[in-house]
Amino acid sequence: MRKVYRMEELDCANCARKMEDAIRKIEGVENVTVNFLTQKMILQAEDSRFESILQQAIKICRRVEPDCRIIL
Repeated sequence: MRKVYRMEELDCANCARKMEDAIRKIEGVENVTVNFLTQKMILQAEDSRFESILQQAIKICRRVEPDCRIIL
């Protein structure tokens, strides 16, 4: 499954890269792109575990940048 999410309050490209690197390590993630300029995250992961992976990705984003929000 592949979905695109809008992000708010993503303040730096370095933070976007850190989020991307950490999310990529989650088991079941096929691909992820966090784009600072467009303020979007593209997440591609196993269909059967997608919701669980998404929740883990949200936690990672909050840990890297506490003010950042993923619009579901």
